[in-house]
Amino acid sequence: MAEVEPHEGEQDLEKKIEETRQRFNNELLQDSTEKYDPRDVERLQTDDSLVEGYLTWRIYNVDDALKMIDESLHWRKEYGVNDINESTIPRWMFETGAVYLHGYDKEGNKLFWFKVKLHVKDSKTVIDKKKYVAFWLERYAKKEPGMPLTVVFDMTDSGLSNVDMEFVKYIINCFKVYYPKFLSKMIIVDMPWILNAAWKIVKSWLGPEAISKLRFASKSEVQTYIGPEYLPPHMGGTDSFKYSYPPLPDDDFQTPICDNGPIVSDDDRESKEGDLDVKDALESSFTSDVVVKPKKVNFLEQSLRSEDNDKGDASARTKGARKPLTTFKGSLLDVSPAEELSFGSGETEKKSLIILNNVVKNQVAFKVRTTAPDKYRVKPSSSCCEPGASVDIVVSLHGGSQASPQDRFLIMAAEMENAGSQDLSQFWKEVPKTKIMEHRSAVTCWPHVMPSFYFGMPPKYIWQLILDSSKMMEINEDGLCFCHTVLLWTNDCILLISYTN
Repeated sequence: MAEVEPHEGEQDLEKKIEETRQRFNNELLQDSTEKYDPRDVERLQTDDSLVEGYLTWRIYNVDDALKMIDESLHWRKEYGVNDINESTIPRWMFETGAVYLHGYDKEGNKLFWFKVKLHVKDSKTVIDKKKYVAFWLERYAKKEPGMPLTVVFDMTDSGLSNVDMEFVKYIINCFKVYYPKFLSKMIIVDMPWILNAAWKIVKSWLGPEAISKLRFASKSEVQTYIGPEYLPPHMGGTDSFKYSYPPLPDDDFQTPICDNGPIVSDDDRESKEGDLDVKDALESSFTSDVVVKPKKVNFLEQSLRSEDNDKGDASARTKGARKPLTTFKGSLLDVSPAEELSFGSGETEKKSLIILNNVVKNQVAFKVRTTAPDKYRVKPSSSCCEPGASVDIVVSLHGGSQASPQDRFLIMAAEMENAGSQDLSQFWKEVPKTKIMEHRSAVTCWPHVMPSFYFGMPPKYIWQLILDSSKMMEINEDGLCFCHTVLLWTNDCILLISYTN
């Protein structure tokens, strides 16, 4: 099959990215080597998505994008953003619970909460507050690169004494300048009338791009954007989450379930450092009608015992699973798909396949976590991959569960330099966090059903159908509707071609 030529718009974007880098080097970097952190400069030179983010936010105006890059990189150096961590932030700031990440909106975007009533204007602490916000944004940027955030200002019981205009302006600048393309929407919930004048000033700072993302909502209206499962009771929600520190509340990946329920070992119960998700998994087990007694399994024995079985039923396990078409190149494992697991609405579209390829000389242990352990079964959820080998992981929806864009998966991997007879749970308890590779995947839901006439159709005709769909848009309203449907099916067409070839 002939390679598809890059779209003209993609070629233009590549030119814009290259022009931005060249002008940054010539106009800004030569005279300001001490102004920026070398780590940020290196990332700007190598990460196309970062430069694209600045360009997109400035409507592909290179001059404006360069101003934004200059301000952003200078701020990162001034605030030491690359070195911010829990130990550099005063503990009392974490304990207040005024700012944190928790839950998702209906579009699957992470929620960044600001409890305004817990803020008190104080010039002595404003720098610490700004670094605290930077801590959360940088933490999220590293854990979920390219994924947008929804900011929620909970104005319940707040008043003039809680509104620090300088701090609010800083938050806005974080999304206008420092973290481009991060803002999905900004929801102001239950704003007191006395603060109307203050928010008019705030709107003047936003600019046209950000104003379009601003939403004002009452406690009842906020459910338009956020489901009740992630809203507190005072907003009419059912979320029982109560902020406490430690630990940090945003690490919400939990142990997935398999055929016999949640996989929780005795060692996992004892290890709080190894997995932040164990607490939630245990709570899920205790509230279940049937509690499965966990057992300690020797890693080597488990691998040998399952090897023969895997050979016999591997094809049966993967049958019907959506096969990945993209690959993330990792330091220990190549992971397919690169970013998203796809599920459909039909009974035959309830499985998705993850393929792990070992790219190092030693065994690599891996385990899979999910934010929705009650909905998914993962086989295998924890095992190892031999050097040069691959492992197929089948993720299937349990019972009548439906996939949601709010769901997330986390794949953790670590190199086993002394494989031998290591116990898997003990290995994960002892391996340093710095040696663990983490890869996160989102979930895509396809509500459409693939038409039966595609099956048996030669691949060249399917491709022609996709290519001709753009011409159909010019025919009539019926053609336009049909074209829209065809485009929705494009992903399935490509999958079908991969099966027929």
